[in-house]
Amino acid sequence: MNTANLQIEGILTAMSSLLEALRGKGLLTQQEIDEVLDGAERAVSKESEHRDELRAAHLAAIKFPIRFLRVTNNRTDGEPLSFGRIAAMVGETKPDQW
Repeated sequence: MNTANLQIEGILTAMSSLLEALRGKGLLTQQEIDEVLDGAERAVSKESEHRDELRAAHLAAIKFPIRFLRVTNNRTDGEPLSFGRIAAMVGETKPDQW
């Protein structure tokens, strides 16, 4: 596996834990975090409209970390899941067009 993929896995896991901590301390609500992540996803989509060379697969790759964090933020059961399971959930919830 590419080392960069492992680094991305680590950083997404860490960021998910930070989001949980922010929610747990009452600093941000689940909805506020989701709104911020939604804005990031929309910004990526809007920016990609100006990059003709950006393929759908590249756009999906750019959006994956945002969608990963949105999935972890919107989980309410509190049971820890592996990176692989959350990544699969991202794939299951992926819209037809990113």
